[in-house]
Amino acid sequence: MSARVLQVVRPDVVPYAEALAWQRALAQARLEGRLPHDVLLLLEHPPVLTLGRTACETHLLRREGIDVFEVERGGDVTYHGPGQLVGYPILDLAGHHKDLHWYLRTLEQALIDALAELGVAGARNPGHTGVWIRREQGVRKIASIGVHVKQWVTWHGFALNVTTDLAQFDRIVACGIRGVEMTTVERETLKDSLTVAGPGKRETLWDETVAAVVRGFEGAFGVTARFVEENRLGEASRECVQERR
Repeated sequence: MSARVLQVVRPDVVPYAEALAWQRALAQARLEGRLPHDVLLLLEHPPVLTLGRTACETHLLRREGIDVFEVERGGDVTYHGPGQLVGYPILDLAGHHKDLHWYLRTLEQALIDALAELGVAGARNPGHTGVWIRREQGVRKIASIGVHVKQWVTWHGFALNVTTDLAQFDRIVACGIRGVEMTTVERETLKDSLTVAGPGKRETLWDETVAAVVRGFEGAFGVTARFVEENRLGEASRECVQERR
């Protein structure tokens, strides 16, 4: 087992603004040595659109009825919402590799390994960060990645579509790639609608995906994951961030 610990927190549904403030507080605590371990937040957001540093305004097609945030992560425009597993790794790359390209490729590998465990063949798409599904008729995107790094500490991260309403991506030119087709774990596992919609099936798929992603991180980053409560993160916990806002 690796001596490097990854603390995993599952806070369920968190509004985007609150999660952003929380990430920034955790990253600052990690920078200052007040957070002794790397952290992975795994959560969902209410519907929201986010614009990265290189976003093009024309890629935002319909903004009515939904919050929009401009943030410091790399990449273009993306959608977050129910049924999408959003992961925010707060990692000190000094304890891994001080290499942004290594970090992006390792994030992709963690998700590819997780999808393989779920029976989905994820792959890279040269020239485009993220995780994709290759089909005879073309490629579909299943996970988006956009990160920010300060003094080798990371925040922002990935969004993996599990049971996401794909119609919401009609609001944007997803990731700035015209004509891109999005997909979900639910769709790619080829379960018919009756099977997926049965009692507990969506919850089961969600929990299986969370577990697979955590194992993917353990293998790709060489860490030992430990699930912890929010208050175990000390003064950088979400409760403290809410009090300061």
